[in-house]
Amino acid sequence: MDAPAAPPVAPPLAPARPVETTHHGRTRVDDHDWLRDKEDPEVLGYLEAENAWTEAATAHLAGLRSTLFEEIRARTRETDLSVPSRRRGHWYYGRSFEGREYGASCRVPVADPDDWNPPEPAADCAPDEPALPGEEVMLDLDALAEGHDFFSLGGAAVSPDDRLLAYAVDVVGDERYTVRFRALVPPAGAEPATAPDDVLTDVMGGVTWDREGGSVYYTTVDESWRPDKVWRHRLGTEQSSDELVHHETDARFGTGIGRTRSDRFLMVASGSKTTAEWRVLDADRPELGFRVFAERREGLDYSLEHAVLDGRDVLLVLHDHTGPDHELAVAGLDPTPAEQWEPLLAHDPAVRLEDVDAFASHLVVHQRSGGLTQLRVLELGETGEGLPRGVARDHLVDFDREIRTVGSGSNPAWEQPTVRVGLLSLALPTSIYDYDVRTDELTLLRRQPVLGGYDPDDYVEKRLWATSTGGEQVPISLVCRRDLLDEGAEGPAEPLPLLLYGYGAYEISMDPSFSLSRLSLLDRGAAFAIAHVRGGGEMGRRWYDDGKLGAKQHSFDDFVACARRLVEAGWTTPERTVAEGGSAGGLLMGAVVNQAPEQFGGVVAAVPFVDPLTSMLDASLPLTVAEYEEWGDPASSAEVYDRIAAYAPYDNVAALDYPPILAETSLHDTRVLYVEPAKWVARLRDRAVGRRDVLLRTEMSAGHGGVSGRYRAWHDRAFSMAWILDRLGLAG
Repeated sequence: MDAPAAPPVAPPLAPARPVETTHHGRTRVDDHDWLRDKEDPEVLGYLEAENAWTEAATAHLAGLRSTLFEEIRARTRETDLSVPSRRRGHWYYGRSFEGREYGASCRVPVADPDDWNPPEPAADCAPDEPALPGEEVMLDLDALAEGHDFFSLGGAAVSPDDRLLAYAVDVVGDERYTVRFRALVPPAGAEPATAPDDVLTDVMGGVTWDREGGSVYYTTVDESWRPDKVWRHRLGTEQSSDELVHHETDARFGTGIGRTRSDRFLMVASGSKTTAEWRVLDADRPELGFRVFAERREGLDYSLEHAVLDGRDVLLVLHDHTGPDHELAVAGLDPTPAEQWEPLLAHDPAVRLEDVDAFASHLVVHQRSGGLTQLRVLELGETGEGLPRGVARDHLVDFDREIRTVGSGSNPAWEQPTVRVGLLSLALPTSIYDYDVRTDELTLLRRQPVLGGYDPDDYVEKRLWATSTGGEQVPISLVCRRDLLDEGAEGPAEPLPLLLYGYGAYEISMDPSFSLSRLSLLDRGAAFAIAHVRGGGEMGRRWYDDGKLGAKQHSFDDFVACARRLVEAGWTTPERTVAEGGSAGGLLMGAVVNQAPEQFGGVVAAVPFVDPLTSMLDASLPLTVAEYEEWGDPASSAEVYDRIAAYAPYDNVAALDYPPILAETSLHDTRVLYVEPAKWVARLRDRAVGRRDVLLRTEMSAGHGGVSGRYRAWHDRAFSMAWILDRLGLAG
């Protein structure tokens, strides 16, 4: 037996192989673009060498990593059951089991059609026993994952007659799924179904059934990983004979298909970052085929939902024709231009309307105001005083918490009189309620268990504001243990170690949420904060628009301003602040560490988008063209080229004394290619001065979301957390 290799004593060095490119008269030299070829044994060898160096450089944290993993595990109820959700004649739920990575998808028949209270499982149900009477295991995910280093379940959809299941699986991590079918236990009195042997490959996510159950619809991607085609597959036929329903030829647009909650309409949506176009198929009038509801108009974003309002079938249109924070309007079923949409909830610049769900008796509007999420319920019926036609009551389902995230959960049934509501915060575990629209009663169904004793009141949450570019006030959400605060004061008795998280892109809001693993940080005396920087959607559409394209620098200014505000307010010090962000948040990390390295004691960049200029110059790469409206097109504009070059992390690595950096990536990531952090780390090693404490960790069998399986994910997070705690001085 060969002796184990000795651990490396120095980081690997990527040889410089300069490649020159010229655009708009500007010449760039890239010494490390050769790392792009992941089929090259030399590239794989380099990544493995980086992994070996990272392991050696963090060997002193091995014990802490094991401790953190066990802490996460000890807090988790490993054998558990989600709250069942009702769809047609069954209650659907997921199960997890101690010692198993993935769990199972299950269902039981509805016992009483008039009872909308979810059934309660048997207490302390053993893994090999049914949790509820009549339990059917639709998918044993651990069995499906057997033999694969990576496993991800995409969509799983039950046929309209409840007898067949279509499910999608990815065993590589590149988010190209394979769809198969299996027979389910038929409803009482129904004949068993025979599952077709059909296999659909290279599917984006899952499938959508037609109302009759004889066909499924699915989406595929082009070579640049853009969802560009919608197909119809008739059960029992070859995929090669599938019907092309829609081909989206504009490279800025992606497409997909879904079915309304009422089951009456199939809808194909095409959209860019700013423009949408929807095609609608009415199952009651199938001879009309898919019809464009409103022709695409540059800058007009809209979405559709079917509702029955005042006894008439209508389409609800959530759109930005009258203002950037969107209006909810009503239109007929036939194609209708924006000028004819009838306002239901008029545009309000103080309230960002984000989504609407329609049910037989009510509408649920997802909105945000003042940086917080809200659920708004419009009860349908005889028109109430001062309300739009067909709306009997308009009110918020609200909760009295200064910092919170509220949203609706799984609500698949058109006729349900209740709304499944989720509430959580930085200190409050996810709490699932049923809200009865008829009585306004809120019933707590489940609060995420935290084993070993946990009291949310032992922690305190704060909202701070930082002043950034142009005097903009940027919100910060913060949590720490209550006993660390100076009694009677707003802040701690002394500065705390602090982890500061940020994202800031695509109008995605980093709303406060609970994390079991984060307790290992908080209980060691650290604070955790989220900088809600521009580019996200926390403060409405303006917040997003003011952090993209030519205003992208605002995202970086905001994050640095939040870090400085926390120092000025006595919450922390620069050397005790670690910054963390992933994907587009990794771009944020790379930019701020170039612009203000002195402000941070460490930086974690997960699957980081740190080479945006190279990626946005290559229209063949995944997502590039579709993201011109987010970042700009540097190939066609010298102004855009210069703008991105001014902040691109890779291009701006300089002879600076950078804080320690941990970059984490995945070999099969199709969204942010592994080569970006690999090149970034190589250049940091070449150019940084001082300690040059930079680590690259590449997961060799995963994609953008990281490893699969909960135990693997816990080990993965324990690795990052151990490094963070070490930088915060809490590793002992």
